[in-house]
Amino acid sequence: MKRIGSVIAIISIIILTACGEEKLKKPDDFNFEVQSFNYTDQDGKTVSLEDLKGKMWIADFIFTSCKTVCPPMTNSMASLQKNIKEAGLEDVEIVSFSVDPEVDSPEKLKQFGKKHYADFSNWHFLTGYEQGDIEAFAEESFKAAVQKTAASDQVSHGTSFYLVDQSGTVVTRYSGTNRSDEDDQKVIQDIKALQQ
Repeated sequence: MKRIGSVIAIISIIILTACGEEKLKKPDDFNFEVQSFNYTDQDGKTVSLEDLKGKMWIADFIFTSCKTVCPPMTNSMASLQKNIKEAGLEDVEIVSFSVDPEVDSPEKLKQFGKKHYADFSNWHFLTGYEQGDIEAFAEESFKAAVQKTAASDQVSHGTSFYLVDQSGTVVTRYSGTNRSDEDDQKVIQDIKALQQ
């Protein structure tokens, strides 16, 4: 009887060890280095790339007078933020870059964030740069097109959410529209893989 108990204990240890070795696959679709920045958030505070080093963050591009994709994108990001917190993940920031900085003051961004249930404790809505700066930054750092023309008050931009690792490298992207809880779980799994 003692021998059977010992065998069961050994088998249990082997199974647990094997489970412990199973690692999640780290996302590596991209390898884009985010360019250095110092921008202003919804509270008028400076947020820089250096401030985010050592943390993972999720980025997107929005603007407050957007008539189409930005409101649902920001609602989706708020849902993702909630699910990340419920999963117990720490040191994950969210950064929304305004693609219409001449219109989007910190006050307007704060109002927009509140309207879409943003938790500002780890979500930064950024502005405080020239239009040309954000267009170049989006292209260089995220390979994302941003364009504002004189003919319209709307700005053309992508709808992706980007996952940035602890070293400031964009590693993958996700759709920022028509998202479900399953989509959020994929992001959470990728964050956990980067934390291993």
